[in-house]
Amino acid sequence: FIETPFTQFFSFLPTVSIMKFTALSILALAPLFADGFKINAKPNVLPPLSFSEKTHAAMDRASQRPRPPANAPAAPAPASTGSLTAKSPEVTVQGGSLKTWAFSSPAVERVQVVLKTEGRPLDADVELWAGPDNTPHKMRVYIENGADRPFNAVMETPRGPNTIAVRNIGQLEFPMAAQIEAVSAAGPLGDMASIDHGPMTIQGGALRTYPFDPHVESVQILLKTDGRPLNARIELLQGPNNNKQVIELYTEDGLDRPFYAVLESPGSGNVIRIVNTATVEFPLTCSCGAYKISEKKSLEEMQPVISGYGNGGPMPRAFNPGF
Repeated sequence: FIETPFTQFFSFLPTVSIMKFTALSILALAPLFADGFKINAKPNVLPPLSFSEKTHAAMDRASQRPRPPANAPAAPAPASTGSLTAKSPEVTVQGGSLKTWAFSSPAVERVQVVLKTEGRPLDADVELWAGPDNTPHKMRVYIENGADRPFNAVMETPRGPNTIAVRNIGQLEFPMAAQIEAVSAAGPLGDMASIDHGPMTIQGGALRTYPFDPHVESVQILLKTDGRPLNARIELLQGPNNNKQVIELYTEDGLDRPFYAVLESPGSGNVIRIVNTATVEFPLTCSCGAYKISEKKSLEEMQPVISGYGNGGPMPRAFNPGF
């Protein structure tokens, strides 16, 4: 093989290429060598705080927060069934119309229902909807005067979502106002520890009556079963067969969904009559007692207004038999 300048040039080319590649590689990797291979370096993480350090840090943050003044009002307590005073806005339900209140949260396990009018009769259907075509609790309510005796009851709504449906089945001339409000489910329904008439079993087809003194302004009622269905009719009488308020009640499970209501009983001669409309195989347990006592001292102040002259003054001479 004869070596010529031409062959020497081509034999030198691979050496030059390798040198160029090595030089370019060194230039490309120079920043990595200069930074100490920081491409795989982990960020600086502070060591976790100990328990004492966490406590001091929390105290420092709390000391920087603005403190309320000494005379600031306390936070309101959650609503309970001890005081059945609804605070939700009133919704007018015209005669023949239907209104619904949906509670999608499963945390709502107890709902208060208040129905009243401006002094006219009240006739309504109240239902609890728990899913499609499932009505585990429903009531038919009739009141002679929705202003003097408003309907005030508490319905159990376990395992939401649930919907309360109120239908005014009266005529168009008799609207009513409805208040539906979620209340606290903590504790039992009402104050049944100090009732006059303790739990009493009412067999199917039987009835019980509970007379009350004139100084009792309202009465609380609790109906329940041992898990069987509950069918009952509650009547507020003032005089012989004079129904002031009637509630026809159905509950799918009287233990899971008992019925609790407060009935206004102004005046004297009030009697609560409870009828178990189910058969003998479905008894129920009833607790009935005074809820609110009147502050009036004399019996004359508690008498109902029979004539148009019940303002406490003397009766006109034309109607006074003593003249």
